[in-house]
Amino acid sequence: MRMPKLTALLTATAVFTSVLTLAATAADVHVLNWKGYGADEPWAIAAFEKATGNKVVNDFFNSEQEMLTKLRTNPGLYDVVMINAAFNDQAMAEKLIQPIDTSKLSNYADISKDKAGSPMLDHDGKVYGVPWVWGLTALAINEKSFDKPPTSITEMWNEAHKGRVVIRDDAVEAVQFGAIATGQNINDIKDMEAVKAKLTSLMPQIKTFWSSENDWNQMVASNQIDIGTYWSGSADRAKTHFKLPVSLVIPQEGAVAWLDAFSIPVGSKNVTGAEAFINYMIDPKFYVEWVTKVGAPVSANTKAVEALPEDAFNRKVMGDPDVAKRIQFQAPITDAQREAYLALWQQLKVDVK
Repeated sequence: MRMPKLTALLTATAVFTSVLTLAATAADVHVLNWKGYGADEPWAIAAFEKATGNKVVNDFFNSEQEMLTKLRTNPGLYDVVMINAAFNDQAMAEKLIQPIDTSKLSNYADISKDKAGSPMLDHDGKVYGVPWVWGLTALAINEKSFDKPPTSITEMWNEAHKGRVVIRDDAVEAVQFGAIATGQNINDIKDMEAVKAKLTSLMPQIKTFWSSENDWNQMVASNQIDIGTYWSGSADRAKTHFKLPVSLVIPQEGAVAWLDAFSIPVGSKNVTGAEAFINYMIDPKFYVEWVTKVGAPVSANTKAVEALPEDAFNRKVMGDPDVAKRIQFQAPITDAQREAYLALWQQLKVDVK
């Protein structure tokens, strides 16, 4: 039976309207993050997509500088970006990210006050980054190479490990590591010559410079290395998920601490989807599953940490007041400092070759 013209028109209009509504509320959420860092876990993506109807499209970077470059050269492409808080100022100053309406994030109220109030993320009362997780760049060891874990950063210089030591290929992190090794404040280095001398003396120990979790894990899996700098969450993943003989060591001299946060880029085409994704990422349920299945850094959500077993590393060790006294959180650095660190690091790498 043919439909009367008016009825057909109304029906077609209703269908068209429902499609538009669906498109407006459920669309792609383009996420820029480190590869293998929570946001691209298949089970997490599946759960988020089922709950919201949004589809997650992941893209990755291997350094903060690459992340900033991707934001600069692809305006409007990304809806969510994960930024180390120390780089949030730069991203905001370049108008790469926009303020976030935290009232749309039901889990935001449970973010620890010190993290939520970080001046690196909150500018003039506007939130440009939602604290997600924090962790350390400390030492990790190949358990096969040690009878008992070392306690000092000086173990990296022990000649017994010559040719079996690794350090991340990152100028800022390397210089800050050198600052800790020389007893200095990583955010206020007074004696760069001491840092240079310390790092220069380390170069004969170095097997290679790593840039990704996969690099580090493959080397320990093939028993090529004894010790090296590593991220706390990555060490947890190596042990929990990949069953590698890896242990994290927080040296008595201290470690570099960092805070990772989610931001929404300027020009995002799906702010609503971005807000939903960020809220999901800071949810305790997601975090506990991430830690249990894969291994992860410490959540900035206090309820998420409290949901872990009392003896969990991220609760017992990373929450230890004695550890808190030894760690130094990265703060933003100037372009001049970054250029100086990079020049020093490049020269050191040339010399080691």
